[in-house]
Parts: sequence; C-alpha cells; structure tokens
Amino acid sequence: MALEDEWTCDANDALQITVMQPGDAKPKTLSAFHPQFTYPIFGDEEQIFGYKGLIIRLRFAAHDLRPHVHISYDDRFKAVGDIAAADLLGTLKEFVPEEALINLPDYEKAVQEDPNAKDFTPPGKLVYSYESNERNYEIWAGSLADPDVRRILDRAQILVSLFIEAGTPLATDDPEWTLERWTVYFVYEKVTPPTPTASSYSIVGYATTYRYWLYQRDRSITPTVKDDAFPPAEIKLSELPSRLRIAQFLILPSHHRAGHGTHLYTTIHAACIADPTIIELTVEDPNESFDALRDTADFCLLHPEFVKRKVNLNPDPNGAYSRRQRLRSVPTAELIPTDVLREIRTSFKIEATQFAHILEMYLLSQIPPSHRLAGGTNLARLLIKKGKAEDPNDRRYYWWRMLTKQRLFKRHKELLQELELFDRVEKLDDTVRNVEEGYEITLKAVEGRLPGATDEEAPAGLVSRNKRKLAIEDDEDEDENGSEATKRPKV
Repeated sequence: MALEDEWTCDANDALQITVMQPGDAKPKTLSAFHPQFTYPIFGDEEQIFGYKGLIIRLRFAAHDLRPHVHISYDDRFKAVGDIAAADLLGTLKEFVPEEALINLPDYEKAVQEDPNAKDFTPPGKLVYSYESNERNYEIWAGSLADPDVRRILDRAQILVSLFIEAGTPLATDDPEWTLERWTVYFVYEKVTPPTPTASSYSIVGYATTYRYWLYQRDRSITPTVKDDAFPPAEIKLSELPSRLRIAQFLILPSHHRAGHGTHLYTTIHAACIADPTIIELTVEDPNESFDALRDTADFCLLHPEFVKRKVNLNPDPNGAYSRRQRLRSVPTAELIPTDVLREIRTSFKIEATQFAHILEMYLLSQIPPSHRLAGGTNLARLLIKKGKAEDPNDRRYYWWRMLTKQRLFKRHKELLQELELFDRVEKLDDTVRNVEEGYEITLKAVEGRLPGATDEEAPAGLVSRNKRKLAIEDDEDEDENGSEATKRPKV
C-alpha cells in the first residue's frame, strides 16, 4: 500500500455534523449527518492526508447554533521533510468563528448550562407557523443589519460550503445600508425543553434573500436633464422598486422530506407578493432539487388562477382547422391569452422564464395523457397532420410543442443558428422531449396537492428528476427585459 493511500481519508466521511441540546448530565445529540461536499475546505479531491481513524466533529447548539470543532484520530503522520499531515485547525479557521475552537469541556458546559437558553427566541419576527407530522414549526425573518440575526448566520455559514454546491458564505461585515438589503429566514421546530433551563427551539434550516434595484422607466414622462444632487439625500433603498433574489436555501438533512422547503419558499414568496416595492422573485443558481421544489410550489400556487381565468390552448387558432388554411404562422395571442397571462405573472411576481415553465406544465396537464408523449401518442402521425389533426387534443398537443419550441429557440437563438438546419431541428426536438419528460415528473409529484385533493402533502421538492437534462446549454441568458436571467439546470 502506498504511503499516500495508507494515510489518506475521505473528508466527507471524516467530517460529522451534530446538532446538540442539553441532556440529563451533559449535552446529547439530536441529529447527526455527514456533509454533501467538502471540496471548498479540503480541495477538489475531498481528501485529508496524515491521519488514521480521523473524526472531525462539527457541533451546533440546537437553538442558537453555538459551534464547536473537535478533532480526534488514532494516529498522525510524523512529518518527513516537506511531507506533513494536514493542518486541520488552520484550515477550518477560515470557515468557522473563533468561538468554535474552545476546549470541549468548556463547550459542553456552555451548552448544558446556557443561562439565556430558556428565554431564547429566534431573531427577527415570527412570520409563519405550521404543523407537520404532528410537530410544530415556526419561520422567523430578520434583517442582516440586526446583530442577533448576523451572529446566528455567521455560525451557520460553514453549512453553505458543506451543502450548497458552489455556495459562497456571505460577507457580514459590509456597511449597514448593504446589510439592510438582506433578509434571513430561519426555520425552527418548537420542542419540549429537555431540561428546565433548555430552549424550546431547535434549528431546521434557513434561507437568505437580497434586494437589487430594478430600473423601471416611466414612459409617460419625457426625459429631461436636471441639475439636482444624485442620489437624492432622502432616498431609501428599501423603498425603491426591486427584484428579490433567494441566495441561499438550506434544510438540514435530518429534516428532509417533511415539506419544510416548500413552507420556507412559499413564505418568502408570500412576503414578496405583499411588498409593493418588490416587482419580481428570482433565485440565484438553483440546483435540480430546488428547481423541483420551486416548480411544484409555483404550480400549486398558479393552478387555481389558471383554472379561474380559463387559461388553455386554443386548438383552432384563427379557425385554421375549420378552413384548412396553410399553417405557416400563427400569432401566439391566438393560441394563448397573452394579456391575461401577463396580468397573472405580474400579480404573482414570478420571473418570466419560471412563469413560462409553469405555464407550459399547466397547458400540458390540460391535454389528456393519452394524447401526450407519456401516454404513447403517435408523434410521427401528428407531425404529418400538425394543426389539422382531427382530434382537438391532438391539435393542442401539436401547438403545445410549437409554443415550447418557440420559447427555446428565442432563448438559445444564437447557439441554434450556428447549427445546420437539420441539426437545429433535431436539437430542438430532443430538448422539447427532455422538457416534457421533466414536466411529467413534476405533474406526478403535485398529484394530491392541488385544491380539492385529499392526500397529505408530499415532499415533492425532493423528487428525483434525473430525466430532465439540458440539450442546449447557455451560461448567460437574458430575460425579456434584457437583464441577466436566473441560471437554471433546465431550459
């Protein structure tokens, strides 16, 4: 066995994360789990050299996330020349607060005998309460300018590196006016205190959001040159029209598959809708699991509105079917009620690309399964008949594919135009197929969650969607307003 192999261990296995609360005599473990990633801390290979039997315990107090790092091992490699065991404490110092490096007895005493634990409440204000599996939960929201919010977030920042791929911890030492742009949402479980002096709160997860200014020109006013001071002294950033962006979103693994992510996302979305200065909700670099959660939540939110407004595909635009006219070009407004949809999108403050996905999913759901790809429809025959197929549902499916292709072509126009015509058509067909397969998975996930359903809420945000893959890739897309769109692992 090579020296390197003998003294090297997997960082993901070596690092153990535990959530602690007071016990009868000393702190006890509420939950324990391993990280999903350690490459931001220990390098791309996620390997640690120089130890045998290495265990790195990263502990958090359940209520205020007081952290502690404890390292143990069976043997340590003795340095030979330039070859030495990894400096674990030196490496971790960049990712945890200094308070995490105190002695173990001092930490256990601080958790077991915390004089403030009994009266602890999460920082900020209570914005939402809910029950799941006969357990009670609360969501609290506070500004990052609040020192109490900032302290708990600073303690939790290492979790970003461990569970959010390419996640970046926030800089919490910025000026106050910058910190005021950020809101932190904490999800807590209300628990029975294990001791008379213990807290009744236990952390479940958190999310961070920030506002960024959205320029909206009033076209009813003729632009004029002014000599006024800029920016005006009385201007308040919190009162300017803004987009709200979800930056970090994390539910601890011990609380997965219980609907907490959906509750947290819908709480943020509700606050966005209630704030007249926020124009739109976006997400920063969502991964596939969050995309699934967001899609199911937005679909359940918009579905009743689509039904109420009788949104559907027109199977016979401009009477094309009845007159058998040549179908060279059909205006989008003849297929779907574009004005109504614009009203719905702006009132629910959903970003344009995300709204298009939800709309396409809804329109697909209005076509009977037997007339969709998943139900075995004869696609070759449909491509011959096109918009002149006899069955109106076949025509709806044909127009649904055309609408989806239209969006994809607009979104990836420059890339597609570099391809030969045959390759372009083939690439679009493959992409539409992948998009449709992803929609079918999401539609199955929302069964039982729509109004009128009787089934319990399913944790649809964690449904696997491996079939949904990119056929066309574009790192920097623009939305309809010309600004950078939210990057998504779907088209």
